[in-house]
Amino acid sequence: MKVSDILRVKGHVLFTVAPQTSLLQAVQTMAQHDIGSLVVMEQGKLVGLLTFSEVMAAVAEGQGTLGTHTVAERMQTHYEVCGPDTTLDTLRRTMLDAGVRYIPVMQDGTLLGVISFHDVAQAVVREQDFENQMLKAYIRDWPEDEGLPDTTAPVAASASARS
Repeated sequence: MKVSDILRVKGHVLFTVAPQTSLLQAVQTMAQHDIGSLVVMEQGKLVGLLTFSEVMAAVAEGQGTLGTHTVAERMQTHYEVCGPDTTLDTLRRTMLDAGVRYIPVMQDGTLLGVISFHDVAQAVVREQDFENQMLKAYIRDWPEDEGLPDTTAPVAASASARS
C-alpha cells in the first residue's frame, strides 16, 4: 500500500491557515473541524505545520491562555515530508523514527495532502483485514488432496523409532 492509496480513501480536503493568523483563530478552526493539524500556507507554498502539540505548548507557557501569539510564532518549520509513492511501511518507520504524527504529502512542489498517524493506523487495519479475508478464503478453498496429512489414520511406528 502507498501513500496515494491512503489519500484516495481519506480524500484531499486540506485545512490551511496563514502565518499571520492568530493562534486562537487557528485553534478554533481545529476544534470546529475536529482536526489535529493545520497546514500553514503563504503565497501558495507550504511554510509550516501547526499541530496539537504546538498549541498545547503555547497554552502551558501562557498558563492556560493563548495570548496574542500568531501561527507563525508557534508553527513547525522543520517537518518530514513524503511523496505519493512512499510505501506504508516506509511512512510508518519515518513517523516513528521522527516522532511525528503528521506528514505532508508533496509532489513536484505541490501539497497533495497531510497523512496523520491515525490515517496510517486505519490503513494498516484495512490492509490486515483484507489479508485475513484472503487467507481465510484460501484455506476454505484448499484442495483436499493437497491438504495436510490425514491425522485420523493410525501412524505405524518405523523400525528405527522402536530401537
